[in-house]
Amino acid sequence: MNKLQNAAANFKEGFHCSQCVLEAFSEELGINKELALKISSCFGGGMCFGETCGAVTGAVMALGLKYGNIKADDKAAKEKTYDVTRAFCEKFKEINGSIICRELIGVDFAHKENRMVAREKGLFKEKCPKYIEDAINILETML
Repeated sequence: MNKLQNAAANFKEGFHCSQCVLEAFSEELGINKELALKISSCFGGGMCFGETCGAVTGAVMALGLKYGNIKADDKAAKEKTYDVTRAFCEKFKEINGSIICRELIGVDFAHKENRMVAREKGLFKEKCPKYIEDAINILETML
């Protein structure tokens, strides 16, 4: 199964966008599936407030695993992470018009009742698979 198929299967199983994206790259980045799913589990739905899209945050976590610094004074690694994060977000925004979940989904679901309406209307099932796919395709060119 390739990364896109794996992510699609995870999404259908009920995982958030952030989990689907990060887990797709977990083996390549040296972390196990379980850790990838747990570490990215709180980022779905724009961190439950409709903020930064989970597919984006999952991708940014993957970029951090690849390029991130482990020493506080490693300025080159810090700059690299800023550069790749910016490049990823710009490309995602170019393709989709935004990196903000509520703008992508079309509902301000910072309030639980709005999230329920979005879920009942099938907005996540309808829209999120494309954002997951876009994030994975962009990441493939950056990792």
